[in-house]
Amino acid sequence: MKNNARRLALKILKQIEMEDQFSHITIKEMLKSSEVTDIDRRFITNIVYGVLENKLLLDYYIRKLSAVRYGKINKEILNILRMGIYQIAFMSKVPDSAAVNESVKLAKKHSPQYSGFVNGVLRSFIRSAGELELPDRNKNLVAYLSISYSHPEWLVEKWLEEFGEVFTEALLKSNNETPKLWLRVNTLKIQRDEFIDQLEAEGVKALASDWIGEAVMVENLNEHSIESLVGFNEGWFQVQDISSMFVAKTSSVKAGDVVVDVCAAPGGKTTHMAQLMGNSGQIIARDMHPQKLKLIEESAHRLGIDIIKTEVFDATHFDVSLKHMADIVLVDAPCSGFGIIRRKPDIKYNKSIEDLNALVEIQYKILETASEYAKPKGTVIYSTCTINADENIKMVEKFLEHHRNFKLSEISDLPGVQTNGTVMLFPNVDQTDGFFIAKMTKIE
Repeated sequence: MKNNARRLALKILKQIEMEDQFSHITIKEMLKSSEVTDIDRRFITNIVYGVLENKLLLDYYIRKLSAVRYGKINKEILNILRMGIYQIAFMSKVPDSAAVNESVKLAKKHSPQYSGFVNGVLRSFIRSAGELELPDRNKNLVAYLSISYSHPEWLVEKWLEEFGEVFTEALLKSNNETPKLWLRVNTLKIQRDEFIDQLEAEGVKALASDWIGEAVMVENLNEHSIESLVGFNEGWFQVQDISSMFVAKTSSVKAGDVVVDVCAAPGGKTTHMAQLMGNSGQIIARDMHPQKLKLIEESAHRLGIDIIKTEVFDATHFDVSLKHMADIVLVDAPCSGFGIIRRKPDIKYNKSIEDLNALVEIQYKILETASEYAKPKGTVIYSTCTINADENIKMVEKFLEHHRNFKLSEISDLPGVQTNGTVMLFPNVDQTDGFFIAKMTKIE
């Protein structure tokens, strides 16, 4: 593996930290603007996500082995050490010697005075492999789980209180695993079985879902990128986790409906609804950021959909022109994102209890405002990609308590259905993103 791949991985990690940008966005942008092979692309992605997923554990090892106080270590060197230890501990195909030598080369390039320090820490890690003890589980369960699975202590404590020890550990472990790749077949252009045949002709193995008629799970890309898959440019499919596909399925959307999607970006649920509507009717898709709406427009164009009208609008504000206009209102609320840590591992480090409390206020305001757009007997779908009860079932219960003209409609024939008819999916249970869906019907 060429050293320039590691240099790019280091650059991506620095940008994520410096600009506080989501990892998946930074990786995509940096790889798009760099000339790298598919092999290097996978290597870089593996290292970046691996470091982010295991950052607390890697830093724990560095603290144990470094003669320099952790807070005094140069930021660039710290990331080089994280990358080196990750390769040694988790990447079996990378020889230890290569991980050390290439890390030292990176150090010499960025801060030559630290090259010996990097060499010493990494070689100490190799010598002490298996001997570096984690916090004592019996004495401090929270610290043990936090370090072992690289989740902040406050979040571990919260989940232990809500879910118990066994479930929480399984959840933490699942959050560090690679998620399955799901594609939504665009049945406006091609049928699912035909698409699967086309994939298999290129050596890509795909399985049809039993839950969603247009869902396909890809077992192995066979060294393809998403953009190089057959039918991507022709709009045959869209990348979308199956948990997200459940939203349109539960909505019972049909041709000719008027749909208002108040937090639409990046557009997976929006275009799915348009597909189920047979590209007949109207979808008003809104977001506060014009650049995010552009993503929806690009996807719609590629998929051959022309019933989506994008608008820049703040969902917390009421638009009187839409009052009682919609057959279906979708509130895919901004949330903590704790259901998609596998896809965005940096989320777990960038949130706090205060952030959750602020989000809950915003979510309720959006839900309450958007509900006014529903026609009598219309439907409001509330969904999040988090597993936090305050943002999910407690939010819905509060809304229904103050809006007696809505009732909870039971959802069936899906995994994760709760006794109250809502859907709550967990990555460690359902092998999907963590996701919540509630369907409410306006009585009058």
